[in-house]
Amino acid sequence: MQKPASAVIALFFLVVALPLLCEERHSKWQVGTIMAIAAHHADSTDIRKYDVSVKVGKTMYVVLYAPPDGTDTITHRAGVDLLVSVGAKTMAFNNLLGRKIEVPILSRKPVTPST
Repeated sequence: MQKPASAVIALFFLVVALPLLCEERHSKWQVGTIMAIAAHHADSTDIRKYDVSVKVGKTMYVVLYAPPDGTDTITHRAGVDLLVSVGAKTMAFNNLLGRKIEVPILSRKPVTPST
């Protein structure tokens, strides 16, 4: 026969562990909206680069994007939603071919609601 103290301990662990096992796992991928695109003029290379403003949740990020094919198609993407993964210094997204692209975050600031 089991002692009451060990039954209480077992019940305690069951009560604590069950919510952790049933907790919904949140993906690190979030919806971001491209808000603005501007040509990046900070360096003297011939490679086209763009400052892209992306709103994710309540934060506006500005990332530095250099199209791998050198085109300017990004300039027509304002208002488009995409899945992004925000890290400490970089933001990742998948291009139209499904390839992961990681870009540096130049700045971030909280978005204040319009009144």
